[in-house]
Amino acid sequence: MGVADIPLLGQIKGRLTWLDERQRVVAANVANADTPGYVARDLKAPTDFAAALKGGGGLGMARTNAAHLPSSTPVARFTSSAEPDSETTLDGNSVVVEEQMLKMAESRMAYDAAIGLYTKSMSMLRLAAKVPGR
Repeated sequence: MGVADIPLLGQIKGRLTWLDERQRVVAANVANADTPGYVARDLKAPTDFAAALKGGGGLGMARTNAAHLPSSTPVARFTSSAEPDSETTLDGNSVVVEEQMLKMAESRMAYDAAIGLYTKSMSMLRLAAKVPGR
């Protein structure tokens, strides 16, 4: 059994991947804050992050020419849905930048917490694997 097979670490990895995807969606919302008709999007958190990570899905970029560079962007494993913010402007844009900034801050705090848990878990594993008396 490798370290990657430990369920807790699988959940943490899935959570970090979801937070990364959510940050991308929120960044796209902020980038389109002035686009007429743009509806804000968000990701729903899965109940089992490890299973969602294994589920795959999403669409990768297609290389239509051999001279094109391959995509370094990972394939999205989570689906985003239209989540209009609390207000919509006259041009149909539903992005409220303040709400998006709150989502970014929330994602950042959750990311920091998950990284802290991962770090502590790895240090506990190192301690458990250490030869006694050394």
